[in-house]
Amino acid sequence: MQIIEVQFSPWDQKYFFLPPAGFNAFELLKNGVKVIAETTLGTDLGVIVGTGEFVEGSLPEGEELKAVARLANAEDRLQYRALQQKKEELLNTCRNLIRKYNLDMGLVDVRVSFDDARLTYAFTSDARVDFRELVKELIKLFHKNVRLQQIGVRDAAKFNGDLGPCGRPVCCHTFLNELGNVSTDCAKCQQITNRGSDRLSGVCNRLKCCLRYEQPVYEELSKHLPLVGSKIKTKQGEGVVIGLLPLKSAVTVSLDAHDGERNKLIEVEIQK
Repeated sequence: MQIIEVQFSPWDQKYFFLPPAGFNAFELLKNGVKVIAETTLGTDLGVIVGTGEFVEGSLPEGEELKAVARLANAEDRLQYRALQQKKEELLNTCRNLIRKYNLDMGLVDVRVSFDDARLTYAFTSDARVDFRELVKELIKLFHKNVRLQQIGVRDAAKFNGDLGPCGRPVCCHTFLNELGNVSTDCAKCQQITNRGSDRLSGVCNRLKCCLRYEQPVYEELSKHLPLVGSKIKTKQGEGVVIGLLPLKSAVTVSLDAHDGERNKLIEVEIQK
């Protein structure tokens, strides 16, 4: 059974639905195809971002997949665009209230649902935030259901965009759809842990995403290289491998000292 992945906000998770009756899921996977869906929170407009095959038994007991109501038409898109034009006022009001209640949170975005019944504010914070009074006042001001959704700093950077340390637009905002998990193992694999956290961090102050998606290349290029700590023979004598240079297909070797000399470091190319 074919299913589609629908995302209602760039910073929100993806939800699974059945395609509308008479439509092939894979044919719908085009840039910007929008659908109207009935969710547990109300009617909303989302974008198809993926397709797949449903695996029987993968849903919790008692739950079932629903089909999206229909494809969004031109009138739907105009209505949705008009609703989003209120965002600046909604954001400014919320920012003022955040200052009023002295809350430790950074406001990222707000989304008005397609049925105009719900506001969802996205925010970042390094600590637990008690925003109950904030929500009460927002409900009182706008007469809508209000949700506050905490997102990660990576998701915020992906949404806002910026220039990375390389001088180019950040990868997460341009082509990198799945952020994935970035760990220090990625830096170790690329032999750059000595650069320090400042040089390894992106604009979100987390490890750069490029460390993650470049890792498979380094792993492949390192397969034929000797392990760090192993002894090898070079034209200048025997030594110990202390570092890998996968892009150069080479290793850094510390030559054994002789006659009171210090160990000498050399770069040795390794033939495949």
